[in-house]
Amino acid sequence: MAVRNPEIKYTKLFINNEWVNSKSGKTFPTLNPTTAEKIVDVAEADKADVDAAVVAAKAAFKPGSLWRTVDASARGRLMLKLCDLLERDRVHLASLETLDNGKPYGDSHFDIGCAIDTIRYFAGWCDKIHGDTIPVDGNFLTFTRKEPIGVVGSIIPWNYPILMAAWKLSPALATGCTIILKPAEQTPLTALYIASLIKEAGFPAGVVNVVPGYGPTAGAAISEHPNIDKVAFTGSTEVGKIIFGAAAKSNLKRVTLELGGKSPIIICEDADVDEAANIAHGAIFNNHGQNCVAGSRTFVQAKIYDEFVKKATTLANDRKVGDPFVDGTQQGPQIDQAQLNKIEDLIQSGKTEGAKLECGGGRHGQKGYFVQPTVFSNVKDNMRIAKEEIFGPVQQILKFDTLEEALTRANDTKYGLAAGIITKDINKALTFIQTVQAGSVWVNCYDAVAPQAPFGGFKESGQGRELGEAALKEYLETKTVTIALELKV
Repeated sequence: MAVRNPEIKYTKLFINNEWVNSKSGKTFPTLNPTTAEKIVDVAEADKADVDAAVVAAKAAFKPGSLWRTVDASARGRLMLKLCDLLERDRVHLASLETLDNGKPYGDSHFDIGCAIDTIRYFAGWCDKIHGDTIPVDGNFLTFTRKEPIGVVGSIIPWNYPILMAAWKLSPALATGCTIILKPAEQTPLTALYIASLIKEAGFPAGVVNVVPGYGPTAGAAISEHPNIDKVAFTGSTEVGKIIFGAAAKSNLKRVTLELGGKSPIIICEDADVDEAANIAHGAIFNNHGQNCVAGSRTFVQAKIYDEFVKKATTLANDRKVGDPFVDGTQQGPQIDQAQLNKIEDLIQSGKTEGAKLECGGGRHGQKGYFVQPTVFSNVKDNMRIAKEEIFGPVQQILKFDTLEEALTRANDTKYGLAAGIITKDINKALTFIQTVQAGSVWVNCYDAVAPQAPFGGFKESGQGRELGEAALKEYLETKTVTIALELKV
């Protein structure tokens, strides 16, 4: 059962398995988005604290260290122990997540389950990462070694705090790297609690360090640091470009980026309209629309367009918005005032530019950062709401005549994170799969993400992949070894 006011046990930085104040002594407030009131002050990391975390991470990674010499299978058991602790404290963590992030408690509880599944999946990889023997010409024995890249700086967003921590920590730990994790300044509390579980699980000092702080200070220090070997970032395309540039200017550290999206979902006229409306509703409104893969451009074929708009509007009107700790709430607040302002500005642009407002269109209540579930019809491709990532509960419904037309319009964006199609025609589905420019493609479903399957974007939606075996490669170096032989056998 949810705990409305969970105990806040950890507010300091976590460096080298110790809780420490920031070197500057500064703190920052983390707010409850349901009320817009302060929950607690948290230690604010900046460059000096990142430097200290890097020293700890490098020491933990040095040859001969406990972390470098532990058996790979033992690494996996440590990760499984962490999963057991996450399960043990699931109610507390979910309550903390809902308090700090605003998502309904049931969603927070579900996210922790997904995080546990992710860590368990990668724990199974620990003793299955290996190189190859290569039959080269001449009297040589040639083989490869797969080695951890080193110290990793992981910068995670506020929309899925626990799940994104798991996505970043899991492949790094499985491959034997050490980590500096910077949670979003809006949602630091669950990352700090997870740090306590990492220590309890028995991970050696310095393997995982958690440094809450702001992007321009702590985030920049990670991106620019000459002794960090890789940065993994999830967030906006604009910030991703800054991180990529900083990595290039410093030490050419490896970078993986999971960035923004303006993902299309195409509803063909042969689809069951009720089913399609429900899938499209979840695609945009889940997690309050604060989802990088949100199906935020809903293309509906002309023959069923009016019927679809009516059903979509009914679903949005019926969506329960309110206190995320109350059973039955489907949508809590947006994350903060800045995000609320952005959403309201884009909604106003939709009205001004001539889209038809079917429902919603404003703030919900006067306290906290709530937005009414909003549906626009008669949306045109050149409107801001059809081009910009809103990251809020706003559905844009566009009309198309032919699949060829819809595909051309779907691909006419700088983003390429995800896409979906609802159809009973396998030929249409296959045409869509082969033509759409997106890293994840869903047919007759949406946002079906699993730990076993790679996840990432095309174009300005990022580079590299999270999840699946593909994610491991982002944290590994390949070393080729060749030994001269007196006689080739």
